[in-house]
Amino acid sequence: MTLLITVFAAIASTVVWYVCPKRSEMRLGTLVLMFWGASLMWLVDAVFEYAELGAEYFSPAPADMLNDAFLGLCAAALGLVIWLGILLFKDPKGVIKNTLSARKK
Repeated sequence: MTLLITVFAAIASTVVWYVCPKRSEMRLGTLVLMFWGASLMWLVDAVFEYAELGAEYFSPAPADMLNDAFLGLCAAALGLVIWLGILLFKDPKGVIKNTLSARKK
């Protein structure tokens, strides 16, 4: 489930990156790379787990599936939080800078 969730997040963010004309301004490339990196990490984990478990890998317990889904959602949420942090720090549209300078006056 973690692999599936991060791959869907990577595909969705890649589509947004491809369609959005302000991709570099909004740092969408960073988000895409984070999600594809997480997908690659979970793919390697799945390969090694399949090598260890064999056919049992394809019949997980419902509790394990729920835990994996929660972990995948947490990984996707963490990627979004990091991306938002970068976006707020870089402030590409100058919104935070303008707001702070308006309060000083």
